[in-house]
Amino acid sequence: MLKEQEFLNKIASYCIDNSKKLGATDIGVKVIHSVSENVSFRNKKLEESNRADSFALNLTTYINKKKSSINSSDLSESNLSKLIERCIEATKITPEDDSNSLPDIDLMSKKIKDLKLYDNTHYTNDKKIEFLQKVESAASINDKIVNTEAGFSENKKNFVLANSNGFSSGYKTSNFTSSCVAVSRINGAMERDYEFGSKRHLHDMLKPEDIGRIAAEKAIKKLGPKKIQSEKIGIIFDKRISKGILSTLANAVSASAISRGTSFLKDQIGNQIFTDNINIIDDPNIEKGLGSQNFDSEGVETNMLKIVDNGILKNYLIDTYYGKKLNLKSNGRSGGTTNLYFENGALDFNELLKLEKKFLYITETIGHGGNIITGDYSVGASGYMIEDGEITYPVSEITIAGNFKDMFKNIVLANDLEFKYSTNAPTLLIKEMTVAGK
Repeated sequence: MLKEQEFLNKIASYCIDNSKKLGATDIGVKVIHSVSENVSFRNKKLEESNRADSFALNLTTYINKKKSSINSSDLSESNLSKLIERCIEATKITPEDDSNSLPDIDLMSKKIKDLKLYDNTHYTNDKKIEFLQKVESAASINDKIVNTEAGFSENKKNFVLANSNGFSSGYKTSNFTSSCVAVSRINGAMERDYEFGSKRHLHDMLKPEDIGRIAAEKAIKKLGPKKIQSEKIGIIFDKRISKGILSTLANAVSASAISRGTSFLKDQIGNQIFTDNINIIDDPNIEKGLGSQNFDSEGVETNMLKIVDNGILKNYLIDTYYGKKLNLKSNGRSGGTTNLYFENGALDFNELLKLEKKFLYITETIGHGGNIITGDYSVGASGYMIEDGEITYPVSEITIAGNFKDMFKNIVLANDLEFKYSTNAPTLLIKEMTVAGK
């Protein structure tokens, strides 16, 4: 059972009051109670079942422009007193930084919107086991599948975020996640693939039979991959890969990267960085969204933010500290993006496949690959060859490379956007990239 707001508020107030007594001029504190339950299967046998019930506290104290933070999982009064003393002492010997401060009071969140982020439903261990048995049975129906793994997790969290300017707020969230990894084999060669689903509410979960079936189908489809020659070719990124391009963009437009001068998008506000039909939105107000929130990690209200509008870069992701360094107000992005996505394109998936005679369709990448300082991009990859709009054979052991400045201006989007993660993108074509093969 999650602790209620009253309990968490009491801890936060204790920290704020006692920090003030010891000389702190400003204080921020976050108190979290989380409960998680996890069950995993391997080859139709129960492998692990565990439950974790934990507390976390983060205390930040300021003495004018000096700042330090401390964390603990022990919320006993005796420990809290020691933590506060240690944090204050650390603050006293920390160098001053003019950008250190709490957020402006007028930017703080004023009310909690009901974004349907919490489902009180509890899925018992027996039901989790039954769910995973169905997942693994569906994944194992074909003889080519030689190994399966499946997992189910249920996570509930309640938190309070408070500061010495009078802000105090919080709410409950939940998350139900299931996944399946399937390994296929033919003639001694093996391939693996997976299916994954995560939802705020249990009843929105993908059916267990579908999770297992999709994982198996993907793994079997990858069998017998071919190596290809090096060439320049159009690349289509599967939705679970295309979202990574947005993640790189988010890192590149973070106020921290911009203020340090470590982003290839520095000084690009107002400039065309994509084609004029590309829009990128970060929306914290999507009901049941995995990235939805009422306020950021500092308590600043978060609202819908258009990062790219008709191809033009409009906004950075700004928190209080780096915002001050850039002389900009926080737009509620301390902690990063919320629900970040490309707006849908005009073409359906099949139309995208037929734009050119030949494409590579990438379903898996290996390595981080993106350099936000230079914009260079290079990753190991595997996927399928597309010829005349049809998947012809699987491809592996290739490297794809380009530079985001060029890639951004050669993007064509399909209209198959799904909100499956906190960062989402439709299937995405980049008209030409370098492919290194055999």
